[in-house]
Amino acid sequence: MKKRGIFILSAAAVLAAGLLCRHMLVQEREPEFVFSYAENQTEDYPTTLGAKEFAKLVEKRSNGRIQILVQAEGALGTESDVIAQIQYGGIDFARVSLSQLAEYIPELNVLQMPYLYTNSDHMWKVLDGEIGDAFLAATDENELVGLSWYDAGARNFYNSKKPITCLEDMAGMRIRVQESEVMVDMVEALGATALPIPYADVYSALERGTVDGAENNWPSYEAMNHYEVAKYYTVDEHNRVPEMQICSKNTWNKLSEDDQKMILDCAKESALYERKLWTEREADSKELALKQGVEVVELSAAEKKRFQEAVMGVYEKYCADYMDVIEQIIAQNNNCAMICSITSI
Repeated sequence: MKKRGIFILSAAAVLAAGLLCRHMLVQEREPEFVFSYAENQTEDYPTTLGAKEFAKLVEKRSNGRIQILVQAEGALGTESDVIAQIQYGGIDFARVSLSQLAEYIPELNVLQMPYLYTNSDHMWKVLDGEIGDAFLAATDENELVGLSWYDAGARNFYNSKKPITCLEDMAGMRIRVQESEVMVDMVEALGATALPIPYADVYSALERGTVDGAENNWPSYEAMNHYEVAKYYTVDEHNRVPEMQICSKNTWNKLSEDDQKMILDCAKESALYERKLWTEREADSKELALKQGVEVVELSAAEKKRFQEAVMGVYEKYCADYMDVIEQIIAQNNNCAMICSITSI
């Protein structure tokens, strides 16, 4: 009888232990938070892969407590719609273009002024320093949290009509631009007509002749097959418009301070990963486009200076209150010629 009692107690203990282990496994499998992440690019695009790396890092470092589901190809709406939704917590995380975000936070226009950066190194010197940190923090008043900067390369003009070799070639061109007032004014300052059209509709607009051309970086030009309907690509690098990873303030406030710090670290780490992918993809995209017969024009230094001078009015309109910051940005690359042009405004 005594042995039977011991056996029953042992069996009960094993059962209890098994139930406890099962409960713990269920707890491990069920995350505390499941967040959404909006991305408008294709699944294999550097920013999308960067977002997935971010989600992977967060899940790993939270031991599965926090999951972030990346939805690419504009599944959650246009970038403008996503920003509006993220402000009230309808979407948790996103990667958006600075051009779109500046429509809500005008001071961000400083970072996307035409011909502001000499090259990629110059831009990252600015964004990875105090100036970049200050602009990430500037999102706070708009129910957003700026997490990190992603690369989007340099934007260039392309069209279906003719090679653009000088400023006069821009006259009369109908150019698609992002839904951004700065981009509209920049293109019109160069003598063309700017037509804001959603990114997903650019191919059909070029194909139907609604627009003569557009402007974007090499990977976007290649990924969306725009080379099929616009064979002339002019490298002028008029904009280096970085991308920002953002989080809804509503979502952010649900997290502990430790989780917030961890997510910030993961965002910055994923940004370095995305920048590496971007560099590789940019070279591959250019090579693919050239194989498809794209005609590339590189503006001469003298002609590029004419383009720069033509858009000085855009600085005056959007950055009159931030000229000190503009000068700091330019000074970080010791671009004396550009400083002289800006300070004469």
